[in-house]
Amino acid sequence: MSSAHKLLDPKNDIAFKRIFGSEKNKDILIHFLNDMLVFNGKAPIQDVTFLSPIQDPDLAIKKTSIVDVLCKDLHNNTYIVEMQVAKTKGFEKRAQYYASKAYCSQVNVGENYKNLKEVIFLAIADYIIFPEKTALKSDHVILDRETFEHDLTDFSFTFLEIGKFNKRKEDIDALSGLVEKWCYFFKYAEDVTPEELQKLVGKDGIIKKAYDELNRFYWTEDELMRYESVIKRERDYEAVLDQKYDDGLVKGEQIGIAKAEQKAEREKAERNREMAIKMLARGMDDMLISEISGLTEAELVVLKTKLTT
Repeated sequence: MSSAHKLLDPKNDIAFKRIFGSEKNKDILIHFLNDMLVFNGKAPIQDVTFLSPIQDPDLAIKKTSIVDVLCKDLHNNTYIVEMQVAKTKGFEKRAQYYASKAYCSQVNVGENYKNLKEVIFLAIADYIIFPEKTALKSDHVILDRETFEHDLTDFSFTFLEIGKFNKRKEDIDALSGLVEKWCYFFKYAEDVTPEELQKLVGKDGIIKKAYDELNRFYWTEDELMRYESVIKRERDYEAVLDQKYDDGLVKGEQIGIAKAEQKAEREKAERNREMAIKMLARGMDDMLISEISGLTEAELVVLKTKLTT
């Protein structure tokens, strides 16, 4: 690689699936899963089989049940890997929804529930999901509320929050462990120079392979067009959001002005009413009161009625 600008963005949907969701690169996925997940004494993943990312064909048209990468290991445990670039409200709930869909899909009519296998959800988020947590990576399981025992073992969720990775591009020598190496990959891959890459990768051939997969030289024209189409779609979406934001500001300003005007009218009406009451108490002529206070004769009649009841 003669130029850092040959590298593409691994967070791009097309690039991400090329690296982590293709048969020829499943060794990268296996490496990544073993680096990210906690196995509590179990053997690391040796092999995976890719499954269709469409979990429910009936819902696929709504894009409510399509994941980035779906696979299972030699023990039939299911792994869901999601790259989340845009900050989305309720993403944690969506993670649980995806996991539950994968869990339920294991059972056919007449099969025994005891055959259900684990579902492991791994999300890479380009923003901060849990602001109260300081760690880049957090692992979530179901625990007994009183004893904290891990009796329900079939679900686990791991979140890698790239938004919390605050080391600079030049801080290669300061990276600590594989989690930070992968964070660096997702955050700075596009701008890494060959010299930096050599220092970063070291003897880790799998991570080098992940970087190599981002080299434009190895992409076909059609693949690059699809890569660019994702960027265009994201920019169009951002432009729509920006316009909605601007429209919201204008609408909010209009609403604010209208409310201020209504408040001023109410306050003016109340002042005129108080003025009319004082003038009535002094026995002043109704026509004069109406002229000074702005109240109509009909409004004065109503006011007099209220004062005498």
